[in-house]
Amino acid sequence: MGLFVRASTAPESEEHPSIWRDGFGRLATRCVQILAVLAVTVVVVYALIQLKLILIPVLLALIFASAFNPLMRALRSRGVPSVLATIIALVSVLVIIGAVVWLVVWAVESQWDELVESASNGFTTLQEYFAHLPITIDQAQIDEWRDTAVGFLTSSQFGSGALAGVSATANFLTGLVLMVVVLFFFLKDGPKIWEFLLRPFVGKEYQRAIRIGDKTVDTLGGYARGTAIVAAVDAIGIGIGLLILQVPLAIPLAVIVFLTAFIPIVGATLAGILAALVALVTNGPVTALIVVGIVVLVNQLEGNFLQPVVMGRSLKLHALVILLALTAGTILGGIIGAVISVPTAAVAWGIVTVWNGENEPAKPMQQKRPEVT
Repeated sequence: MGLFVRASTAPESEEHPSIWRDGFGRLATRCVQILAVLAVTVVVVYALIQLKLILIPVLLALIFASAFNPLMRALRSRGVPSVLATIIALVSVLVIIGAVVWLVVWAVESQWDELVESASNGFTTLQEYFAHLPITIDQAQIDEWRDTAVGFLTSSQFGSGALAGVSATANFLTGLVLMVVVLFFFLKDGPKIWEFLLRPFVGKEYQRAIRIGDKTVDTLGGYARGTAIVAAVDAIGIGIGLLILQVPLAIPLAVIVFLTAFIPIVGATLAGILAALVALVTNGPVTALIVVGIVVLVNQLEGNFLQPVVMGRSLKLHALVILLALTAGTILGGIIGAVISVPTAAVAWGIVTVWNGENEPAKPMQQKRPEVT
């Protein structure tokens, strides 16, 4: 009887195949899977946005802890007690943050209005030069762009967004206290905390998690240290050039160059434009062109020589990926989101590269063809 049943049902299944087994059915299945993944992604992103006050301080604490990890290892290797080493590293972080905050406060409170006015006047002067060109430019559109930019720079929204590091809002104080507390425990018990989180993993999964942790710390630490060195070199180089050319507001412009250098690609361009506009209205077009040349020269030296040395392989991302990460980070977290978006993307790519081994990326990302040059 069993044989008879199997013999009679087999032809029926062949004559009436499942609607999910043909090409359209497989396409529908993939669409349902993609929609499910997108739905989960939307929920996760929404949750992260709602927890931004917690997430951003924790990410900043992780970046600072990774940056000071070599110092912690050096102190511990010399027999310094863990608590004392943590206090030394934490005080160093707070001193650096305090110095940066003081520079920003000084630049904003003392000369920010003058800087905005000079940049606006420089834009007006540049607009007058464009008016004599043989091409037609919509004057109303230019005026609208200028009014929008000036209004944004002088608005309280810009002050609370771009200068969140110096604002005295309740959110900032809460985030700062949380970051300091989390940073203390990351510095003191970082390896223990990570080992505790890895308790569910064994075997290959445990080794993979160890590689992911090491890669994350190396990437974040290398990025933070390298970016700080590059930002300092950019600020010093451009600041010296502005001082030699006797451009007013040279020190505030150098501070802005330092801060914007933490936003790859976009930051250096914005700082260069601002410095050139100030030089245009105060020193004339020749000096403005020299300032542009100095900015381009410093950025080229930094990008081709300094950055590969001080950052190594901590930021091996294509420029398009960086721009997309910056856009997403800015939308989700404002200026702070733009700053932490690129190292986060670098960590994600670093995890992919060590997924199956120290130098063995995840199979979908393994190179299957020679690169096109």
